[in-house]
Parts: sequence; structure tokens; C-alpha cells
Amino acid sequence: MNYDTYGSTAVELAIDLANAALDDPAGVADFLAGHDEWFTDGTTLELSPAEATAVARTSTLVREVALADSEPVVKERLNALLDLAAPHPYATDHDGELHLHYARPDAGVVEQLTTTVAMGLSQVVVQHGWRRLGVCSAEGCDDVYVDTSRNASRRYCSNTCASRSTVAAYRARQRT
Repeated sequence: MNYDTYGSTAVELAIDLANAALDDPAGVADFLAGHDEWFTDGTTLELSPAEATAVARTSTLVREVALADSEPVVKERLNALLDLAAPHPYATDHDGELHLHYARPDAGVVEQLTTTVAMGLSQVVVQHGWRRLGVCSAEGCDDVYVDTSRNASRRYCSNTCASRSTVAAYRARQRT
């Protein structure tokens, strides 16, 4: 599956957000600090408790989109996420390559994050289908992923989970 560079990395940001530990404001702050390249220079990453809760809610909505089991449910959940977005796209070449940014450059960190995640995730769902989102099939893992395989056959969030599951299945067969 091919998709544009900025859109694909926006989806990766959405997946990272859905898989992040955001149970408390410190987890949200750590997430933002670890992804600060997504925010316009000068954007403060300091959040109020309400803003930290908004980031956690966005994370939950991304996860809910991935957990949906039908197109109508995906559409409903994706629209709930898009309702939080405030798109104001603009062209930029700050990294040497012309591309679009989804949120206005003077927006706060929550608006930039939510808009980028919502727009990136919606582009992949609309262009490549809702079944491209999934939750890892490995025992003990519930990470969200985007299936970029040619035949949409991915079942695991990473090679680590796939290998662990393969080894566990092999050992189970050997015991019987």
C-alpha cells in the first residue's frame, strides 16, 4: 500500500498516540515531548489538565476507530474524531519538500495534534479502506497498527509480536 509521505507519517503519529500510555498528565507530556517535531516551532508543550484530558480522548478515539468491526461504525467513530479537528491546511516546504500541513501554524499543541491525527487517519481510511486498521492478534498485546501490506493480511503490530506468536504456536504443537 502506498500513500503520501506526510499523510503516512500523520497516520504513524495517530498510531503512536493510540498506543501511548496517557493515563496521567506526565504520560501526555512525555508523548508530546517525544513527538515535538510535529509541532510548529515555538508551540508550547505545556498543557492544562483539561488539555491533557483532550489529548487522552483523542487517543481513545483513534483506538476506537481501529477497533471498529464495520464500515458504519468506523464512519461514526472517525466522524467523532474529525469533529474535534480544526483543519486549516497550508502548503509548506520547511523540510525541503513541498507538502500540506493540516492545522494552522499558530494553533495550540492540542489543536495541531488532534487535527493532524484526524486528517491523517481519515485519509488512510477513505483512500485505502477501514480494514487497513487493526489491533494486534498477539496474546497480551492490544497495540493498534495500520496494515501497509499489499494483500491486507497483517495481523500483528510488529515483527516482535509476530515472531513471539509463531514461536508460541510451534511450542504448543510440539507439546501435543
